[in-house]
Amino acid sequence: MLVLTLLTLLIATPLYSSNVSALQQVRLTAVALMFAAYLALNCYYPATLSGGVSLYSGLFIADAVTPIADAFICLSASLALMPWPVIFNAVKSPIIVTGPGMKIKRTGYTTSMSHNVHSNSITEYAMLALFSATGSLLLLSASNVVSLYLSIELQSFAVYVLASSYRNNEAATAAGLKYFLLGALSSALILMGTALLYKHTGLTDLQAIANLLAVSSPEDSIFNNVMLSFVLMGVGMLFKLGAAPFHHWAPDVYNSVPTIVTTWLAVMPKLAVFMMLLSLCLILAGITTGSDLANMQAAINAWQLLLLLSAVMSLVVGTVLGLAQRYVKRLLAYSTVSHVGFMLVALACVCYSNTGVDAVNAMLFYLAQYTLTAIASFFVLLGLGYVLKGQPSTVQYAQRGDASDITLISMLAGHANTQPMLALSMLVCLFSMAGVPPMVGFFAKYNVLYVAMLNGHHAIALLGVVTSVISAAYYLRIVRVLYFDHIITSDDSSVPGSENFSYPLPNSTSLTSHGVESTAVANSNVSLSISSLHSYSIACLTMFMLLFMLQPAIMLNSTQLLAMTLYTG
Repeated sequence: MLVLTLLTLLIATPLYSSNVSALQQVRLTAVALMFAAYLALNCYYPATLSGGVSLYSGLFIADAVTPIADAFICLSASLALMPWPVIFNAVKSPIIVTGPGMKIKRTGYTTSMSHNVHSNSITEYAMLALFSATGSLLLLSASNVVSLYLSIELQSFAVYVLASSYRNNEAATAAGLKYFLLGALSSALILMGTALLYKHTGLTDLQAIANLLAVSSPEDSIFNNVMLSFVLMGVGMLFKLGAAPFHHWAPDVYNSVPTIVTTWLAVMPKLAVFMMLLSLCLILAGITTGSDLANMQAAINAWQLLLLLSAVMSLVVGTVLGLAQRYVKRLLAYSTVSHVGFMLVALACVCYSNTGVDAVNAMLFYLAQYTLTAIASFFVLLGLGYVLKGQPSTVQYAQRGDASDITLISMLAGHANTQPMLALSMLVCLFSMAGVPPMVGFFAKYNVLYVAMLNGHHAIALLGVVTSVISAAYYLRIVRVLYFDHIITSDDSSVPGSENFSYPLPNSTSLTSHGVESTAVANSNVSLSISSLHSYSIACLTMFMLLFMLQPAIMLNSTQLLAMTLYTG
């Protein structure tokens, strides 16, 4: 389904770009992703897929969890494409109306609706997003180091281009270049790890490599070389996740690219990489083959050490550095680093046989709720930006009526009074990220800390509690600005850091109807409006986070069943 949609977009984009707008392509792609999710769920046959079905000579494997994971990724990708605005070209100018025997001059508005939301260079947005989603789906099923690397690159290259697609903005272009260079470094580490695996084992199939490790002694040279390869691959994937100490690209990229792109970057690349890391944890621990864990203990210890060190650094860095931020997207980037640390703690505990199911359950549940919460928070930021765009004369930071992105935290000042529902949704999102009960984020953090305590990582569990309390400070700072600060209405547009992402502005509008001609000259302005899909998405995600406690069994039981299926595979 996705390949068919990709071929359609590849043909339609160059041939019909003038007739098919960017918004229409995005909506078509969102519908295709929803239908792909339906097809994935329709192929869910646990009895048939329990042993795994090999595809393309073993390059990919579909098991009982693959359809559920594919459906969730497709739905998340479809949801991330929802918040495209409806754009109105509202022109306030002198309108001269001429006709037979009359000449009238008056001042008024001419309003037209345009779906060409971005410049012509962004008509490929839907196609790039679909390439990224396809790479994520392939990465989920990859069972060979060759297919694993190619899937990662298919996803990554699309995201690199997406991040730098706003060519008229210097900050966005620089962020895309930085993302590309550091992403190339992480890909090189993964490629080096896969090359070493093949050099020392002569194998590329991950399951065969796990079987070889199970019968090898930790004193064998091949064992140490294979473990070095796995560590290199793990470091490369931690780069992709933005986990500390490999996080430096994330705050700059999140802050510099438009929020519509940040929504995709914050969610989609992490989903597939975390699922791939989970598969590597299960394979490395010998769980899926039922091998003797005694021979695997050294491998488990090396892998756990890498994940736990990165988790601890992510918790500390994401919390401490987030306190000093005045840019809202940089703050959310450091918040993401902290959330990645919690998920890495759960991943490190997967390798223990006594609590493996609980650890997998905690990781899957945290990943699912983080995805929905992150999408909701960026949706609210986009909505507030569209609202501010529609009122450029009353907002301090709307430069020349072109800016539609919220960058500084101070730009949120007092908008709980003008947009109470969006402010309430942001409040719920921030409380969920902070782990305030009864939000869904509290249950996710509780599960991770519970698993860490069961496995004897008491210091890490205590660190998780402390960092959660400290991180609440910068979440509450946003709440204070939203609800207790006043809107600044001066015309000062020289505030540093207020990046400008322009929408196309018409210079003139001509109307001809029934022999009456009118000409509107200059002084045009673009007004953005939140679409119905955008509003409904924010409402549904907010209700999910707020009312999760009323019926938590549905999601908790689902992730528990998936964890048992993965662990006992």
